[in-house]
Amino acid sequence: MTTASTPRPDRRLLVSGFLFGCGIAASMIDLFVFHLVLHWHHFYDLSTSDVALVSDGFFHAFGWFLTIFGAFLLADVRRRRPVRWARWTGAVIAGVGFFQLFDGVVDHKLLRIHQIRYGVDLVLYDTVWIVSAVVLLAAGALTVWRTRPAPRG
Repeated sequence: MTTASTPRPDRRLLVSGFLFGCGIAASMIDLFVFHLVLHWHHFYDLSTSDVALVSDGFFHAFGWFLTIFGAFLLADVRRRRPVRWARWTGAVIAGVGFFQLFDGVVDHKLLRIHQIRYGVDLVLYDTVWIVSAVVLLAAGALTVWRTRPAPRG
């Protein structure tokens, strides 16, 4: 059942973009840049390096699962009707920001399973990480809001 103001394909489009953004942030930005290229941290740094590498593997698989699932939802939306790309892009940006904010607050600060970097003062790193996440999340949410469908009636 759909409502007049938020038809189901629109929600599916937003979920698609959000999941795609979370997956890209996890698999491409965080894992590829910070884990593999810079070697700043692993997903789980509270054990041996073998455990850290295995945790990166599961993290990578989970991130790609989100990305592919988001792409399948996008394909389904596209099959049903034209895609509103600006709206989808806003959802992607919001997904990237949400993932980064979740990682920065929950993984880094609450669970402490890893930090952005070790052996340095974390204040600047945490500030840049979390502020950039909030900016991305706000920009994505603003784009989604500005591209919302006009109410029927």
